[in-house]
Amino acid sequence: MFVCVLATGSGKENRIAPADELITEGIPEIPASLVAEAGPYTEFRAAHFTSWHPMRREILIRTRFSDTTQVHRVAMSGGARYQLTYFKEPADDASYEPRQGRYFVLTKDLGGNEFYQIYRFDLESGREILVTDGEAKHSLGPWSNAGEWLAFRRVGEGKDGAFSEIYRINPALPETKHRIATLAGGGWSVADWSHDDEELLTQEFISANESHLWLVDVKTGVKTRISLASSGIAYRSPRFGKKERAVYVASDKDSEFLQLAKIDLDDGTYRILSSHIPWDVTSLEVSDDGSLVAFVTNENGISRLRLLATSDDHEVPAPRLPEGVFNKVRWRKNRHELALALSSAHSARDVFSVDVDTGEIERWTYSETGGLDPSTFATPQTIRWRSFDGREISGLLYMPPKRFAGKRPVLIDFHGGPESQARPDFKARTNYYISELGIAVILPNVRGSSGYGKTFLKLDDGYKRVDAYKDIGSLLDWIAKDESLDMERVMVTGFSYGAHLSLVAATRYPNRIRCAVDAAGIANLRTFLENTEGYRRDLRRAEYGDERDPVMRAFLDKNAPLRQAHRINKPLLVIQGANDPRVPPSESEQIARAVRNNRIPMWYLLARDEGHGFRKKRNADFAFYTTIRFLQEYLLDAIRADGAANRPTNAMGQAAM
Repeated sequence: MFVCVLATGSGKENRIAPADELITEGIPEIPASLVAEAGPYTEFRAAHFTSWHPMRREILIRTRFSDTTQVHRVAMSGGARYQLTYFKEPADDASYEPRQGRYFVLTKDLGGNEFYQIYRFDLESGREILVTDGEAKHSLGPWSNAGEWLAFRRVGEGKDGAFSEIYRINPALPETKHRIATLAGGGWSVADWSHDDEELLTQEFISANESHLWLVDVKTGVKTRISLASSGIAYRSPRFGKKERAVYVASDKDSEFLQLAKIDLDDGTYRILSSHIPWDVTSLEVSDDGSLVAFVTNENGISRLRLLATSDDHEVPAPRLPEGVFNKVRWRKNRHELALALSSAHSARDVFSVDVDTGEIERWTYSETGGLDPSTFATPQTIRWRSFDGREISGLLYMPPKRFAGKRPVLIDFHGGPESQARPDFKARTNYYISELGIAVILPNVRGSSGYGKTFLKLDDGYKRVDAYKDIGSLLDWIAKDESLDMERVMVTGFSYGAHLSLVAATRYPNRIRCAVDAAGIANLRTFLENTEGYRRDLRRAEYGDERDPVMRAFLDKNAPLRQAHRINKPLLVIQGANDPRVPPSESEQIARAVRNNRIPMWYLLARDEGHGFRKKRNADFAFYTTIRFLQEYLLDAIRADGAANRPTNAMGQAAM
């Protein structure tokens, strides 16, 4: 545990003190008994696959043993996790040098500012060496097929706005860094190298609904478009074929969903290869020998592994993995073996391998669950309701154990994005609210969520934003009709855009909720667009509207929760990272400032060493305990006059454990 427990000196119960980097306002003393009761739910771990070793059958993963996520080596399936990095800040993406695996490269930022730098970590010396400039935002790209060069992107800002620079480097010799091209806009990424390493396949991301594919000549930097010039087409996960001059990609061209497709680079022919699958293809990878394409589909929130034989571009049977959620797969070098990280409602994220020739599936990691049995956690059920315009909206409902009698209080947790999707993966700390406090949790997928086709994805764009707000009202109507749910005890929460919807609910439906939690939420889409980092601004304008247009500016102001903050008449908890480059702290500051005038309880938690979300365990723990204390008092009415918490009781009137 990284939360300091202090004695009050007055005979009262010990309390939890925030870490030095946390600033609090209005938050009452949190009893140390919360650590004993909820502490196990803070001890979940997760494993994220990052890289296969090029010579040996071993992998790199990211997991957390202490306060932050670091890079670990796992030498065999089910083997020990050997920690390699020990940074104060979390380690992010990591990738082995593809020839002999003598070092790996990784990215990390400072205090959550997302200005990621690339480091070389030498396995023999255990030292990390900075290979980028230490200033701008960087992201790892792929290694060349020959293994000499690493491609990466650097994002900067000039007088004409954001720009992206594409580089190549031999990380063992940082002086070899060479800029290949400078491209207008901050939405570029490097996807793949051509078979001869003479071209880079790059993607220009315009919005969730539109992107473009380009080939960039490594020697000259000249780029050539290979996708259609028309707007309104999304492309994802482009990869070069290995046996012919072609690109495999997921695209919604001529389709409602992202389908696996193939672009012939010689004649420009575009062929859809998965028209029989009515779901999004979320990612794909081509095997080293070019004979197989592994691709992942999102089927009503559940991930499914599929295989395409490139000999005739038809799907072939794939091994059946445990039901769960995973988004990416990675081929082992020169093998028909895949690695992925999978989670489910009853299993934290862990790494699995799949031999597609033999069908053998192996589990490489067994992440700890704080001594709890995750098989007892709630299984979500899909719920559906009709919104104001008759459109069907859906979500996931997690009901508490049957020992909790009567109508259950409700926590509505909106996802961020706004183009994300609530899926039945592992909910970690949320299980405490369900299993121990008897709260029903609803994860809505209001219009604008991904996974339901591009028409649904576009339903909240620009001036249609208020239609997503109305979906909240229709959900509250549905709750009122469900005999198992207590319409008189509803709390709304969310993170990022989800917190924006939480603020929307607090201003548009203040008399239908008990309290709200705003974690890095947008108080006004107009001021957000003005203050978010420049490299993100055009991307967000495509979603929310251009605040420079007077009519749109007026629309954004009129419908902002900040403009309606005087209507917030229920307790509010605001949580924010001071270094957030996405939703700047000014968004939380201005809603907190406005609500202070409402004469209602307002709690504020600011982390000086965090960005968009709390990634240090000690900070996340304190935010979790604060949230529990908040909902105990304002959702469950479980705080006695002396400030201590009453335990929720079951049907027998006994304390529910």
